[in-house]
Amino acid sequence: MLEAFDGYWCKTPSVKRLVFRVVPDDATRLAALKRGEVDIAYLLQGPLGEEVRRTPGLTLKATVVPTPFWIYFADQWDAKSPWHDRRVRLAANHAIDRNAINQAENLGFAKITNSIVPASFDFYWQPPLHPYDPAQAKKLLADAGYPNGFDAGDFYVDAAFTNVAEASANFLQAAGIRARLRPLERPAFFKLFGEKKLKNLVLGGSGAFGNAATRLEAFVASGGVYVYGSHADIDGLFREQASELDRKRREAALHRIQQLVHEKALFAPIWQLAAMSGVGPRVEESGIGVIASYAFFSAPYEDVRLKTR
Repeated sequence: MLEAFDGYWCKTPSVKRLVFRVVPDDATRLAALKRGEVDIAYLLQGPLGEEVRRTPGLTLKATVVPTPFWIYFADQWDAKSPWHDRRVRLAANHAIDRNAINQAENLGFAKITNSIVPASFDFYWQPPLHPYDPAQAKKLLADAGYPNGFDAGDFYVDAAFTNVAEASANFLQAAGIRARLRPLERPAFFKLFGEKKLKNLVLGGSGAFGNAATRLEAFVASGGVYVYGSHADIDGLFREQASELDRKRREAALHRIQQLVHEKALFAPIWQLAAMSGVGPRVEESGIGVIASYAFFSAPYEDVRLKTR
């Protein structure tokens, strides 16, 4: 991941170099931006984004990207697991205050869609939102036989997004669902996720491009790379849409699949990420957000400009 940016292909003839620096630590990226050592620093979430907004001369750029995050109940396919009970999965959905997480970690810029499919994708269906209702969460747990909650085990997350998992885990714990965070480096996380070796809870997410069908293929339909189990009705509809040539009928099938995903509470969606970056005072055009639904990097580089002096 490219984390900091301190030179440009510019329309100013005297500046014709583009230099990237990989700076894994986000606080170090911000410090370099404040000292003027870099002109753009990517992915400054939560309090660091707020500090950019407070710092004279710096500008915060927030871009909603096609990268939803959700909690996957990996053990829901095991009849002996609490997650096998839909009431428990619904309890988790009602236990999480998504708007509070958005304000704290994304300064309110994230998009709350309640879906694993980006809102900009073709064939997207907007599900109803699960309201934050801790009393209802506790009632559902009690109805499912867990009046005192339960130990949910490990909660696996790509280490780059531990903040989202930690905030979600805190809300789950308040409702009685106790989980231990297990951050993993990204290569290990996705390797184990794809091999179906992660158990209990997994913070899923994807920034891959495509449409609703490609997202469902990877995370919902039988045989998908990150699919631990599936439902016959969903699989039948997925096969049906794959061979359907009429766009309206295909759209109806994909909408019905997304409706079933919501009704069965297969996931606890959190948000569609807004990537926040800091821009220094020398920059006239950062290129961030110029291309709709593009990731939070500057693009196209040819349009990035420094201010003329």
